[in-house]
Amino acid sequence: MSVAAAELGTTATTSATSSPAFDPKEVTVIFVLGGPGAGKGTQCARLVQHHGFVHLSAGDLLRAEQQREGSQFGAMIKEYITEGKIVPMEVTIKLLENAMRAAMSSEAGEAKEAGANGGVKGIPARRFLIDGFPRQMDQAVKFDETVCPSSLVLFLVCPEPILLERLLERGKTSGRDDDNAESIKKRFQTFVNTSMPVVDYYRKQAKVVDIDSSKSIEEVYADIEKGIAPVLRA
Repeated sequence: MSVAAAELGTTATTSATSSPAFDPKEVTVIFVLGGPGAGKGTQCARLVQHHGFVHLSAGDLLRAEQQREGSQFGAMIKEYITEGKIVPMEVTIKLLENAMRAAMSSEAGEAKEAGANGGVKGIPARRFLIDGFPRQMDQAVKFDETVCPSSLVLFLVCPEPILLERLLERGKTSGRDDDNAESIKKRFQTFVNTSMPVVDYYRKQAKVVDIDSSKSIEEVYADIEKGIAPVLRA
């Protein structure tokens, strides 16, 4: 149940709200963090298939917005992504909020229909996997304050040499501007400098589940299933 940025039908503007847009008692948000190439998208796809999550990739939303005709942020987003820098949080957070609203309004009916047809039963569009976000502390705090506090953080851990090998291989077919050795190394450094404090921030809240993503896809997913079980039972 991925949500394309093209379906949002709105530009990213700063939201001025005094309380979160969504009630954490009604909406479950799981952040999926890890270095570039850690397998976030692969594992999120499996969770969508098996548990009816809506998968939102901050990176995919930004790339789609970059290409959207008439976007006032397109050129700026492209420059940040190419340089391996973090796009201003106001843009990313608003894109995520818009995507969540789109999913909740358009996919609630789809979830009911899927249940009637023998698919995932009884799961409304209220469970969200957000991968590649938050990437720095102010993003984490701002999202919690204005959109919805997260329920859990899956942290996919993998040695850098393995990540580099995966990304260079992916770059042969992905067509992504940032899947080249120079951009990849910049992204590694950016992740270490900015995202690790975010992981530590959520670890202090006992929300982090560490996953060794150097294993096979099947082994990684089995560990993730164990990690998210308490949240799914809640």
